[in-house]
Order: sequence, then structure tokens, then C-alpha cells
Amino acid sequence: MIKRSETRPINVGGVQIGGQNKVIIQSMTNTKTKDVKATVDQILRLEKVGCEIIRVAILDMEDAKAISQIKKEIHIPIVSDIHFNPDFALEAIRQGTDKVRLNPGNIENPDKIKEIVELCKEKHVPIRIGINAGSLNKKYKHSEEAMIASAKDHLRILEELDFHDIALSFKSSDPLECINVYHLAAKEFPYPLHLGVTEAGGLLNSAIKSSVALGQLLMEGIGDTIRISISDDPVEEVKVAKKLLRTVGLKKDVANLISCPTCGRIQYDMLPIVKEMEEYLETVNKDINVAVMGCPVNGPEEAKRADIGVAGGKDSALLIKKGQIVRSIPQSDIVKVLKEEIEKF
Repeated sequence: MIKRSETRPINVGGVQIGGQNKVIIQSMTNTKTKDVKATVDQILRLEKVGCEIIRVAILDMEDAKAISQIKKEIHIPIVSDIHFNPDFALEAIRQGTDKVRLNPGNIENPDKIKEIVELCKEKHVPIRIGINAGSLNKKYKHSEEAMIASAKDHLRILEELDFHDIALSFKSSDPLECINVYHLAAKEFPYPLHLGVTEAGGLLNSAIKSSVALGQLLMEGIGDTIRISISDDPVEEVKVAKKLLRTVGLKKDVANLISCPTCGRIQYDMLPIVKEMEEYLETVNKDINVAVMGCPVNGPEEAKRADIGVAGGKDSALLIKKGQIVRSIPQSDIVKVLKEEIEKF
């Protein structure tokens, strides 16, 4: 397993971030926070697919006041995302938020920041300083070094107030810029780092950009929490995050599907099986490899290396478990048999 960077641990509503060999999955709602029912419904769906911390947007005082109601109905910590108006942060803290995300590019009043910090101390609420390439303070010209300098400005205020329950993020829409700035941050700061490529686009674009940037950082031991930003249902963010963490060896309770790209050698209807099994495995919280292979060339050996698999024949497939061929299954029974075997695993 990859050894994480040594970072100062913080506690977010009972979930530890930093100081451990673990990466926490986050997402953000796209509902209006004041619409408590819609927000709670979305968070509960996110919980089911493995979200561990959820962030909500606080655009006005009504949003901030909704935090206490939302917390009564969900089971994971909640982070309040604050921009421009520090009074919204103060109200969210009073309402029981588990963490506050502040953007130093648009909250600069030192007196108000001090007031937020003192209340966070009293309530044991950590602060994430969220540096975004798209909203740097105007005194800085956009660069990776400017993002680090912006963080230092804000950190200086917090540290002078003897506040250290801090997380940092340095997000950009450019994956290479993300890699470079997080390298700098990991060397510069002792605080846990929240990873993300922001404004990454739709599902395909985001999955590629996030895998390139965050995959490299995670493999180097950098990062303590992760959000995959996708212009889609936030449930998709959690699915991609789980698969990414499994791929780099940082999460075990995620099923893995192995399947061939298909070619002219295939003699059974494989693609619908792959699609159905892919959707089904998203609900399976087990450390299991499942193979759906198309033909006798690579199929049997790949399936033998999986925990459970099938290798295609003519209108049928061989069922293979732990390296052993068990029996032949007709096309119509393949999905049913695979699900039964996975349930028993």
C-alpha cells in the first residue's frame, strides 16, 4: 500500500482527515441548500454509493440556517461552502456545520476572519482554505506560486490566532497545474490536502483529467481527501473517486470489473452483460475482481486470474472461480449466475 504524506490530522464530524494511510471521499450537492428535502434526498443517495463527507453551498442566510435541519436526517459530516459573506460562515457554524470552506480570494476582512476562527475554536470546527486558480486575489498574477502565496496569506492569520485545524486545497481546471501546485503544497505545508481538478467537464472528460492529475499525486502519497468534480449527478463523482482509489491501491471495498473490448472472434452477446454487471457492481462493497471475457484467446486465463469470471463460447460462457473452470452457462443465465456467485463471495 502507498504510504501517505505525513500531515496534521483534523476531525470533521467524527471523520479523521490526514495523519493516516487513508483518503476520504467527498462530493458536493447541486441542490439549493435551503430546500432541505431535496438536499437531504441527494445526500442520502450519495451516502449509499460511498460518499464520506458532503459539502453544501451557502448562498444566503436561509441556506446557513438549514444546516441544523439537514444534519438531523443525514449520517455523514457536512461542510459549508462560503464565499463573499463571512456572516454566512458564522451562522453555519452556529447551526452545527462540521467544517467550513473559505475562499481567501473573496473573504479578506481580518476582523471577520478572526470572529470565524474564534467560533470555530469554540465549536471544534475545522476550516478548509480553498485556493482556486479561477478566483485568486487580484493582487496576484495567476501562477502556481501565487496560489501557494495566497494560502500563506490566509494561513498567517489563522496561525497567529493559534488555529491549526486546517485543510488546504489548490484547484485548477488544468490537470498539469494541479500536479505542480500540489507538489509545492506538499513540501510547504503540514496540513492535510484536499485534492481535486475543478471545472473538469462532463463524466468522460473529468474522469480522464482527474485520473491523470490525482492518480499521480495519490501514487506519490499526496492527498488526504478527494473530490472528482463532474458536470453531472454528484453520485457519479463518488463512483469515479472510489474506482480511482481502488486502482491506486487505496481502497479495498470496491468491486472491480475486468472485460475485453470485444472483436470479431466473439460468439455470444457480451456487451449487454458487461453493462448490466458494471451497474450491479457499483452496489457491491466487496474486494472482488469479476471478469467478463469474450473469447478463448485471452478469456480463460484472464477469468482464472479474477475471483469470479466468465469466458465466452458459442451462445454461452465458461464459469470460472478462483482459477478453476466450474461449468458452461447458457447465454440467458450468465448474469443471474454471476450475481449469485458474487453474493456468495
